[in-house]
Amino acid sequence: MSSRWLLKPKPLAENVKALQDSLKISESLAYILVQRGISTYDEAKDFFRPQLSHLHDPFLMKDMDRAVERILSALNNQEKIMVYGDYDVDGTTSVALMYTFLKKQTDHITYYIPDRYKEGYGVSREGIDYAADNDIQLIISLDCGIKANEMVAYAKEKGIDFIICDHHFPGDKLPDAVAVLDPKREDCQYPYDGLSGCGVGFKLIQALAKPLKISDKELFSYLDLVAVSIAADIVPITGENRILAHFGLKVLNTSPRLGLKMLIPKESVGLVNVSKIVFAIAPKINAAGRIKQATDAVKLLITENEITARRYVSEINNLNKERKELDSLITDEALSQLAEEDETKFTTVVYDPHWHKGVIGIVASRLTEVYYRPTAVFTQGDNGMLVASVRSVKGFDVYEALVECGDLLERFGGHMSAAGLTMKEVNFPNFKRRFEQIVSRTINKAQQTPTIEIDTELSFKEITPKFARILKQMEPFGPENLMPHFLTKGVRSAGDERYMGRGNEHIKLTVYHPEVRKHFTAIGFGMGHHLKRMKTESFDMVYVIEENVWQGKAHLQIRIKDVRFG
Repeated sequence: MSSRWLLKPKPLAENVKALQDSLKISESLAYILVQRGISTYDEAKDFFRPQLSHLHDPFLMKDMDRAVERILSALNNQEKIMVYGDYDVDGTTSVALMYTFLKKQTDHITYYIPDRYKEGYGVSREGIDYAADNDIQLIISLDCGIKANEMVAYAKEKGIDFIICDHHFPGDKLPDAVAVLDPKREDCQYPYDGLSGCGVGFKLIQALAKPLKISDKELFSYLDLVAVSIAADIVPITGENRILAHFGLKVLNTSPRLGLKMLIPKESVGLVNVSKIVFAIAPKINAAGRIKQATDAVKLLITENEITARRYVSEINNLNKERKELDSLITDEALSQLAEEDETKFTTVVYDPHWHKGVIGIVASRLTEVYYRPTAVFTQGDNGMLVASVRSVKGFDVYEALVECGDLLERFGGHMSAAGLTMKEVNFPNFKRRFEQIVSRTINKAQQTPTIEIDTELSFKEITPKFARILKQMEPFGPENLMPHFLTKGVRSAGDERYMGRGNEHIKLTVYHPEVRKHFTAIGFGMGHHLKRMKTESFDMVYVIEENVWQGKAHLQIRIKDVRFG
């Protein structure tokens, strides 16, 4: 499917010139920075040189004082504490962070991750019953709990206090907990609301560090877990998250905890970035909760015993292999179903009772990539119900579409780009029909085509080692600070084109511009079908500039994102 190319709005020329002069950088680099809201020397300094001293005071977060007071009381009185977290990467890293931190202060601590299939997302009745059976007096929930009003009340009946650390949007009424830490609370004045769940957990241990006399060095050693959560949970890499991710990646690349160290591929040791976390580390951690039990992931992240760590890494790698096989099989089966359907539809809705619940979200994402339309993948749940993962395309609010289907659903939740739902099987045909009607009525033409946002048009003569070095300093890249995308027109191949990968799917070649005496190595994933025309025709190219490390040596490389011929 061809993509729509969209040049980002031009920033004010005088702002670009002023920043270019103050930083002594190229116009194109100044242009990109001003586009990203960096217009002054001081803003650029904060962006390029993050400082741990610029982390916000954790006590600016509503209820932080109450949370710290309750935890210190529990420690002083040797009360039993249970750390409770979600089964995804943000949840398991949050639990590992809080449990490891508090374990150094007390032996009266345990943790609990709900079973994805028996208990589902969030604070469960089974979890609270487990706490009551084990004489737990305080539960600290992480990456969940902001809407657990009923469960917090149930815990209170059993004499268990709750501290909630969450980053999701609250409902109309907050749970009746001792403390509710969530920067998205309307009455919370905390300066940054983009934290991950693990990020909120880190702010709590940051607040506890001073009364517990924890050194900064020890406190910041937990940032490897925070960086993994930021990358995996796709939160914005701006503001405080940029500082946490920057220093968390430093920990990951120099002194990661044992479990994470063993999850880092050998070729990536010392070279971990956000992309490597997203594609190489996070899927392995997630596989535990998708296929079996996320407790295995927590055990790996908290152990200091190498033999134990190797055992859990082996188990998690096997689960990830199983996840990949299921993902591939179910995607193929779904594509076979869709091959028989009308290709002009506005939605993709597929169902098979035998598909594994743990991977339907991944499959929904893959189908969205293929057909680029709002997608729902259903399978059989418990008690005769169907469950589905829903994914959207850029700019279309799939959650609002589900609101209009609300009378057909037992429950649903999510946000603009992704959601989950539970529904009676008898309602499936009606849902499929109505979902199609709603999307066809509300989606606009621009939302039906994948869009590549281009930062600026660039001449090859501007690509120098200094240019590439400054681009690299813009890392970590991620949401709201994406890797800059450039457009160069009239590019040609130098004649050394070759295919890569199975089925000639990818390409590698040397590109140049006739007016500039510079040649660059370029790769294009999924671009094998363009190679023949690239041999003989000039083309316009959208690309990113990256560093390719091979056998310990770094080389500048262009990664082609899309091409157009004359």
